Amino acid sequence: MNLSLKGKSAMVCGSTQGIGKAIAIELALNGADITLVSRNEIALKTTLAELDTSLGQIHNFIAVDFSHPEELKLKVFLFLKKNPPVNILINNTGGPAGGPAFGAEPSEYIQAFSTHLICNQILVQSVLEGMKKTEYGRIINIISTSVKTPIAGLGVSNTIRGAVASWGKTLARELGPFGITVNNVLPGATKTQRLKSLMEIRAKKAAVTFSDEEKEWLNEIPAGRFAEPGEIANAVAFLSSPAAAYINGINFPVDGGRTPCL
Repeated sequence: MNLSLKGKSAMVCGSTQGIGKAIAIELALNGADITLVSRNEIALKTTLAELDTSLGQIHNFIAVDFSHPEELKLKVFLFLKKNPPVNILINNTGGPAGGPAFGAEPSEYIQAFSTHLICNQILVQSVLEGMKKTEYGRIINIISTSVKTPIAGLGVSNTIRGAVASWGKTLARELGPFGITVNNVLPGATKTQRLKSLMEIRAKKAAVTFSDEEKEWLNEIPAGRFAEPGEIANAVAFLSSPAAAYINGINFPVDGGRTPCL
């Protein structure tokens, strides 16, 4: 099975912490040249220094805030003028704040739609010609199991993640004839700062201890534990590889069996 990414270029968004960082590290270990994308330049430089270069990889970064889509478009355009085409695009953006759907302000939905779907669209349009030219394309959206079963207390996130999932499925049909695959990876509860924050908020609202809230989450996971970010990265690395060329348009849960539906 060919899992090598040597000679391939990967752009990884949200890549200075959590799942995004783990993905960047794993793709580099498999031989890919990595372009990190995040808003914190200091964190970008720190992460850049951690990426494997044993196969001659050349890594880079773009510092940009996704709350400014036009700035993203310009910076990626300028970057691609000077660098090789991107073969692998990992769309990964931090989730919207928690809360019930009915209580969210319309502006929260608009901002989340822009940060997630609009920025994803900008990135796909930016790298698409390069993927066609090199005859290798992998677009992977890191979303959530909420696209299969909405998660209580994450109204805005459930809505936007669902939109991104349908967008990805639509692209899979449109881009498949060019040998470009588009897949959605759905992480379950993963050991990240976001998960910790969500559990802290819920524990406070329910007037229980953090430990009690954590146990409640774990009771819903057949595996009996939270995922490590690297376990999500392993799934992404496979979907990015030549071995996954015929896998297209899927929602791929990596959740220890938590999602109750097929």
